[in-house]
Amino acid sequence: MTHSPLRPPTMADVARLAGVSHQTVSRVLGEHPNVRDETRARVLRAIEEMGYRRNSSARALVTRRTRTLGVVASDTTLFGPASTLFALEEAARAEGYLVSTVSLRKLTVEKLSEALDHLSEGGVEGVVAIAPQRSAVEALAELRHPFPVVTVGSGPGSGIPSVNVDQHLGARLATGHLLATGHSRVWHLAGPEDWQEAADRAAGWRSTLEAAGVEPPMLLRGDWSPLSGYRAGQELAGWVGRGLTAVFVANDQMALGVLRALREAGVRTPQDVAVVGFDDIPESEFFAPPLTTVRQDFSAVGRRSIALLLDLIEGRAPTGTPRFAIEPQLVVRASTCPSTPQAEGAPG
Repeated sequence: MTHSPLRPPTMADVARLAGVSHQTVSRVLGEHPNVRDETRARVLRAIEEMGYRRNSSARALVTRRTRTLGVVASDTTLFGPASTLFALEEAARAEGYLVSTVSLRKLTVEKLSEALDHLSEGGVEGVVAIAPQRSAVEALAELRHPFPVVTVGSGPGSGIPSVNVDQHLGARLATGHLLATGHSRVWHLAGPEDWQEAADRAAGWRSTLEAAGVEPPMLLRGDWSPLSGYRAGQELAGWVGRGLTAVFVANDQMALGVLRALREAGVRTPQDVAVVGFDDIPESEFFAPPLTTVRQDFSAVGRRSIALLLDLIEGRAPTGTPRFAIEPQLVVRASTCPSTPQAEGAPG
């Protein structure tokens, strides 16, 4: 009996082609040591020839492992969460795991509970929650779940195992760069109040100014969008000539709006006002002028998050609440000084 092209090949089809038993094919797939090299090679050739893919549900029944991880995310239209989600999926695939994702508009206790229940029913072995809002972390901390959970973007004080880019350091790099290029004060356009990353960037900006003996000027706030940056830029333009010469903007999208508003007001960048963003989105080097910004290594975040989650699943994680911080880089472009683009790490 030959395999029909109208259905996917089975383990029995592979066994017939290789001239071995069903159990031998199972041992080869399970990497059992008690299989002769010649037999193993014959089975692997049959698997490749037939294009056999082992049924994940059947494998889970035998191993009690689904090799599936869950991800809960919100605001995935924004660059940071979207890039984090992609990095997590890529890192999970590299470790041989599938990813089941639940995207929510808002991470409330009720919605998070529903999402975790859904993932639990799907047999995930652990979950990464992209939780940049403080309210989301508080909601997650209230819930009990049958698998390990790692948070991303929640900041160092979440009480849950976490992986984060060091936002405080990124803000210090940005603000310190502006002070080092001759500006006596640095203004700040912050992100939404509920976002931990926005709070950490604002804290890094403030602490850098205070360490330099500079009184922090008025803080403006946006919602991460270019429109909110544009409106803040119109307000900032009114302070040009009254002490405003440098602005640290909490993300590149808002910086885009700031640059346009300043340009429309006849303010030159960087000659009149230097601007630094945060994220290093792919378009930032094509802004007018190219934007100095802080680059987040989302690939490193993805790899570290998945590695931590797998350590928790396997019982290998350190005691306590593991937390990992990924260092950002300052990328210098023409919005602060017309020089050759370069990336700078943390100060030595």
